[in-house]
Amino acid sequence: MTDRLTIALAQMNQRVGDLEANAAAMLAMRDKAAGADLILYPELQVTGYPPEDLVLNPEFVRRTMEVAEGLVAATVAPGPAMLIGTIIAEGGATYNAAVLANEGRVLGRVLKRELPNYGTFDEKRIFTPGPLPEPIEFLGVKIGFPICEDIWQEVVCGHLAQAGAEMLLVTNGSPYELHKDDLRQDLVRSRCTMTKLPIAYVNRVGGQDEIVFDGSSFIMHPDGGVPVQMPDWEEALILTDWRREAEGWRCATRDRHALDPYPEDVYHAMMMGLADYVGRNGFPGIILGLSGGIDSALSAAIAVDALGPDRLWGVMMPSRYTSDESLEDASECARLLGCRHDVISIAPAVDAFDGMLADAFAGTDPNVAEENIQARLRMVLLMALSNKFGPMLLTTGNKSEMSVGYATLYGDMAGGYSVLKDAYKSTVFALSEWRNRVKPAGALGPDGPVMPANVVTKPPTAELRPGQKDQDTLPPYETLDAILEGLVDKEMSVKEVALSTGANLALVGDIERMVLRAEYKRRQAPPGVKIGARNFGRDRRYPISNFFHTGPR
Repeated sequence: MTDRLTIALAQMNQRVGDLEANAAAMLAMRDKAAGADLILYPELQVTGYPPEDLVLNPEFVRRTMEVAEGLVAATVAPGPAMLIGTIIAEGGATYNAAVLANEGRVLGRVLKRELPNYGTFDEKRIFTPGPLPEPIEFLGVKIGFPICEDIWQEVVCGHLAQAGAEMLLVTNGSPYELHKDDLRQDLVRSRCTMTKLPIAYVNRVGGQDEIVFDGSSFIMHPDGGVPVQMPDWEEALILTDWRREAEGWRCATRDRHALDPYPEDVYHAMMMGLADYVGRNGFPGIILGLSGGIDSALSAAIAVDALGPDRLWGVMMPSRYTSDESLEDASECARLLGCRHDVISIAPAVDAFDGMLADAFAGTDPNVAEENIQARLRMVLLMALSNKFGPMLLTTGNKSEMSVGYATLYGDMAGGYSVLKDAYKSTVFALSEWRNRVKPAGALGPDGPVMPANVVTKPPTAELRPGQKDQDTLPPYETLDAILEGLVDKEMSVKEVALSTGANLALVGDIERMVLRAEYKRRQAPPGVKIGARNFGRDRRYPISNFFHTGPR
C-alpha cells in the first residue's frame, strides 16, 4: 500500500468525432506527465463532448471502442496510468464510460449512472445509465471515479464513500455559464462535506458549436480548502502530489490561478467559441456588417481578438437613412481594430427594388416591408462577398432583439454564427465599456480602445427610416432586459415579473406576447455562444404554434 501518489490533471481541448487526433493528443499529454502515477482527462475525451447523435451511429461507436483499446495498449509504454473517457457498447446498451488502464491492461471501468437530460444535455437519448459504480483499487488505494453528473446527485458519491473510496477523482464536460465557478465549487464542497473525502474536478476547455468549456479544474479538501485551482480558458497540465495523512488523503501541491471576473469571463467565452467554430469549420476569416452601432462594433472587436485583425473584413453598407455619424463611427472602429473596411452603398439596390415593387405596392403607405428590404439587401451583399472570397458571415444581433423579434428574418439575422446571441443589450454595453479599458489575456487585437466612445453612448438605432431609434418601439433596454431575464431565463409569469421588477403589468404582458410571437424567427437563427442558463435553442425549446400565455389577454 502506497502512502504517496502523483496525479496529473489534464485540462484539454477536443475535436468532436476526431477520434484519432483526440487519442494522439491524450498520449502527447501523457508523455508530458512523465513521473505521474495516474493522469486524468476530461469526460469522453476520446470522442469529444457532447457527441450528440453520433452515438447512435454504430460505426462511430465501433471505431471509438477501437481507438480506446489502442490507448489501453499504449499504456504498456512507460508513463502514468490513464483514466480514459470513452464509449462502451455491450449487451445492446451504450454507455458513457471511463476506463482505467495501466501497463497495457484494463484495471477497472466506470459506467456513468446519472445521465443529464436538461438544458444543453440530452444524454438519456443516447446512453444507458450504468449501475452504481464501485471504487477501483490502484496501487493499493481505493479510488472513486464519478463521471460529471454523477456528483450532481448525492447517491453515487455516497455509495462510493460507503464502499471504502479514499478519494474521488471526477472527469467532467461542464460547459461555461455565468456564475458557474461558484456553482461548481459549492456543489463539490457539499460532496466533500458529505463524504469527508477530497475531490479532484477535471474539466475541459474549448468551443463546441454553441457550447464553450472554460476549464477551471480544481482540487478540494473535505474542509472546503482549494489547494489547486487551474486556469480558465487554456489547456493546462499539472502534476499534483498526494499524501496519506492521519485524516485521509490530502493534496500537498499548492497552485492557484485567479479566474476571470464578470464581464471578462463572458468576453473570453465569446472569443473561444468563435475561434474554435471558425477554425474547425474551415473558414479563412470573418466578414460582418460594420454599421457604426454598438452590436457590430463589439462583434468586430471579439472577432479581431479571437482571430486577428487580418481575418476580419468589415463592410459598411449605407442607405439614404444612414447618418454621417454612423459612417464616421464605423470607419473609426475599423481603424482602431486595424481590420479591412469597405463602404458599399445599398442605395442603388433599394431604388431598383422600389421600382420592381412599385405596381405591387401601389396605393399603400411605406411600412416595415420597405425597411426590411434594406436589411435583406445588406445580407445579400454580405453573402455574395462571403461566397466569393470565403469568410464566414458573422451575425451581430443580441439576445434582447432576438427575444422580442426586433430583427429581420433573412436580413440582419442571417449568418453562420453569432457571438452575441445569448447576450442581452445591457451585457453588450458592459462588455464594450470593459473592452475599451482592458485588453483580455490571449487577445490578438490592439491595446487601448477598440471602438469610439460615441458608439457606446449614442442611442441605438437600426437606421431603416428617418430619425429611427430602438426606443420608438421598445422600452429602455435596462427595463426590457430585466423583464426578459424574468420571462426567459427564470420562466416567471407576467405577474411575477411585474412584481419583481416594478414594471407595468400591461407592458410585461406585451413583452411576453412579443417573445412568443418571435419563436419562428429564432428557430431560423444561426448558432451562437451560450453564456447563460437559458439560451435560445439548446436550453429553451418552445413550440412555434403556441396558445399559452401567463399574462392578461
